[in-house]
Formats: sequence, structure tokens, C-alpha cells
Amino acid sequence: MNILMINGTMRKGSTYRIAKMFVERVTLSQDTVNELFLPKDMPEFCRGCGVCIMRDEKRCPDYLIYLKRITRLIDEADLLVFATPTYVYHTTGQIKALLDHYGYRWMVHRPEASMFKKQAVCFATAAGGGMKSALKDITDSLKWWGVGRIYTYGVAIRSIEWDKVDKPIKDKIDRKVNQLMAKIVHERERVMPSLYTRVLFYVMRYMHSRTFMQQIDTDYWREMEWLDSKRPWITENPKPTEIPEDTEAKETVYMSETAVKDENVREYKKEEEKQ
Repeated sequence: MNILMINGTMRKGSTYRIAKMFVERVTLSQDTVNELFLPKDMPEFCRGCGVCIMRDEKRCPDYLIYLKRITRLIDEADLLVFATPTYVYHTTGQIKALLDHYGYRWMVHRPEASMFKKQAVCFATAAGGGMKSALKDITDSLKWWGVGRIYTYGVAIRSIEWDKVDKPIKDKIDRKVNQLMAKIVHERERVMPSLYTRVLFYVMRYMHSRTFMQQIDTDYWREMEWLDSKRPWITENPKPTEIPEDTEAKETVYMSETAVKDENVREYKKEEEKQ
């Protein structure tokens, strides 16, 4: 499994520690883990030019420098892990700036097919409250991206520093992290999108089939064959391919059979000579 952890701040505080704890526990020996730290890995705000939606996401001014790498990491990941402290009852501006760049991937436009088989876990902490709205800032995008399964955990830690968090709260966090870990499926083929995601897909499919949307998006849906019978969360069984005859193998078998026959003939002649 490929895991991508997206941190909403450069500071490795309580939120980072909890999310990192989860990643370390859910990771198997053969898994790959990548981390992004915002705003270092994506310092630019969306300019609102609309080029990504109306023309091509690769024409975004930030594509070559930042988004190309980030998009590749997102697409390769099986599990997305978001970690955000709560800033004035919302996610950090850095995460919001990143998500704004992916408006073209909302299901109403051109969602990435692999999203429907991905899982995501979002963590938010606060000294007091606001975790629910902070998590919603992230999950709104993930749902509209088509992410198959989304889990969230918000916790009030009653402290600014992790070392000063009370032990009962840490014990509660420990149990919750284990529960989340148990829910994660390591095989992508076993991830089925939630009912909400599938209903949203069919609503968007209906709108595209009635040409209510802009042409570039409808053309994308048609190219993906989603307006027909194909669905992004269903893996098609590959067609069996004819295996070419292995002439060399056949010759080897033939030579082996011939050698056995020759050996039998020699043994037979030896027996006759003895007699």
C-alpha cells in the first residue's frame, strides 16, 4: 500500500504526532510512505483564473513547479492521511490553498478514476473546539473527488503542547488510532465507495448525459466510458490472451521423449545380446 501524509503546518505538534502514530501502525513492511508539509511543498494560493476547469489543469501557473509532483503523489497513493490543527474553527489556510487547486477534479468536472478506490483518514486537533468544521473543510473536497472511504478523527487535547496533554486523553487517542487502523483495507480491490459517493456519481452522470455541463467535462466523462456501463470503482477482468506456442519448449520435450526411447532401445538390445 502506498501512503501519502499531508500536513497542514510545518510544525510537528500534537496533530502531527497523532497522525504519524496512525501511519506507523497501519504501515506494513512492504508499504511506502511519503509526506508533504504545507506551505513548503505548496506555497501558492489558487489565482482563480479557471484555466484548470475550462481548459487544462496542466496550464495552471503552479503546475510544473508544485502541482505536478503533488498530483503524482496523490494519484499513486492508496491511502491519503490529512493532519490539520484547528485554526479559528477551520482547517489551516495552507490546506485550503492546496485543495483549491483541485477544483477541476470535483465530480461535477473531471474526477480522477483512481480516487474511487482510495481511502482517506483526516485528523484535526484543538485545545478547545472547532475540529468538526475543520475536518469538513477537507472532507468536502474528498467526497467530491470521489474518494471511496473517508474516516475522520477530531479531538480536543486541552493543551497547546503534546507533552502537557493529560494521560487519560492520550490513552483515548491511542485507542481511537487503533480503531481507525483496524478499519483500513490494504487491498485496493476491496475498497467500495460509500453509498453517498455512488449516488453523487450517478447524479453527475445524469447531468453529463443530458449535456447540462460544459463540453470539456462531458467529453471527459464520455472518454472514461462513464456515460455507458463502465464504473470507476469496478475493476474489469482482463481478457484472456492467447499464449503463443513455445517452439523451443516443444522441441525440448520432443528431444527428451526421443532420448528416453533411444535409451529403451539400447537397453532392449543389451538384453538380447545377453540372451
